[in-house]
Amino acid sequence: MPCTTILVGKKASYDGSTMIARNDDSGGGKYTSKKFVIVHPADQPRHYKSVLSHVEIDLPDDPMRYSAMPNAEKGEGIWAAGGINEADVGMTATETITSNARVLGADPLVEYQKKTETEEEKIGGIGEEDLVVLVLPYIHNAREGVLRLGSLLEQYGTYENNGIAFNDHDEIWWMETIGGHHWMARRVRDEEYAVMPNQLGIDAFDFDDAYGAQKEYMCSKDLKEFVEKYHLDVSQGDTFDPRGTFGSRDDADHVYNTPRAWFMLRYFNPRTFTWDGEDADYRPMDDDLPWSLVPEKKITPEDVKYVLSSHYQGTPYDPYTKSEEGGLFRSIGINRTDFMGFMQIRPYGRSIEWVALGSNAFNVMVPFYTDVNTVPDYLGNTTGKVSTDNFYWSSRLIGALADASFGKSQNLIERYVLAVGAKAYEILNQYDRLLENSDGDEAVSLCEKANEEMAAMLEKETSKTLSKVLYEASNTMKNSYNRSDH
Repeated sequence: MPCTTILVGKKASYDGSTMIARNDDSGGGKYTSKKFVIVHPADQPRHYKSVLSHVEIDLPDDPMRYSAMPNAEKGEGIWAAGGINEADVGMTATETITSNARVLGADPLVEYQKKTETEEEKIGGIGEEDLVVLVLPYIHNAREGVLRLGSLLEQYGTYENNGIAFNDHDEIWWMETIGGHHWMARRVRDEEYAVMPNQLGIDAFDFDDAYGAQKEYMCSKDLKEFVEKYHLDVSQGDTFDPRGTFGSRDDADHVYNTPRAWFMLRYFNPRTFTWDGEDADYRPMDDDLPWSLVPEKKITPEDVKYVLSSHYQGTPYDPYTKSEEGGLFRSIGINRTDFMGFMQIRPYGRSIEWVALGSNAFNVMVPFYTDVNTVPDYLGNTTGKVSTDNFYWSSRLIGALADASFGKSQNLIERYVLAVGAKAYEILNQYDRLLENSDGDEAVSLCEKANEEMAAMLEKETSKTLSKVLYEASNTMKNSYNRSDH
């Protein structure tokens, strides 16, 4: 999937949380409806079969409850996408990333092949359809997530190049697949944030640590030997370059991928480097953009949402301007975003998952407690039928209408974002206080009550905004005429 990810270490965040967030985008010409669900242990399969690759895997008999954002319509499997389990571990899967011919020739992807008259069926590996279901219910910290998924990749292989994030109270780990069976992972340092725009992104790797203490790096058991055997290392000097070795630097990257990283880094570190003009330290098409930096100020959820909503506002590349360069680069908040999943593991309160559906340039995000048994219908009742009775389709409608009347509707979206954000924090703060002295079933009940209040508020504000942007879009119709019959 064409997606964008940001990871925020606990000392880089405004409140000591670890935060991982990703835009889940459909492929070209597609829009995938999504719904928010809670998966209980009784509902978790003990024997899993992938729809796309047909791989079959026996699963442990002790799964935990977890939240997920699966496809609302059947067809290509679950695609759970991301969530938080009852051990307060978050996961987002996946960010589709890039590789190169040398790597894929040395360790080919494990792709499914149908049975033909001359060949038997060939079972494929695991992929984005499967990963959350196979991993999230069974891990108790972020490191365990890397190790469990790593063992599955080594055993079953994968049919695609992916990046996966895990977070717990203390750590964030980012994992990237390499060819069909290899992988590497790097811990996001507490004081830093990291960005990924559909490219293999890790820009430094320490094999000594990965083969030893594993403080900041992990990898498949034979990754170093794999690199040496197939002459993959393109590094100059003694510092290993994983991005150059395993990744890509195609012309398409410079339009589709690297500009997104440039915008996010530029937003969080506007004075650290020069980002614009002839004397810029980094430009949108540069291949050596940093993977992670210490931000110039602590990062809030609103900052995360802002960069994941970007259409290069404030630059010549904004498609909503008349600049000759407008629309040159692929926006972050693209029309094909299905949802933004944002897992916040908080040190002072219960974990929350921020949910935004539809194109981020025109939607709002809302926090929901994940320590619950049910979710509000407004988030969970999505089907393939267009309806204003749920958040997904309402958000899609707002986005299409606001885009068509951008000049008139943008201020309405800004007011929508502020109103929902303020009321969401009010509800969250109220229930955080109540939950300080609650546990067990009482706490679950309070979390569910909070989520229902949040959804009711969200539905009210979304309906109001839909009505307003519909009015503005109606006024910009090409068949309009000023003369009235009355």
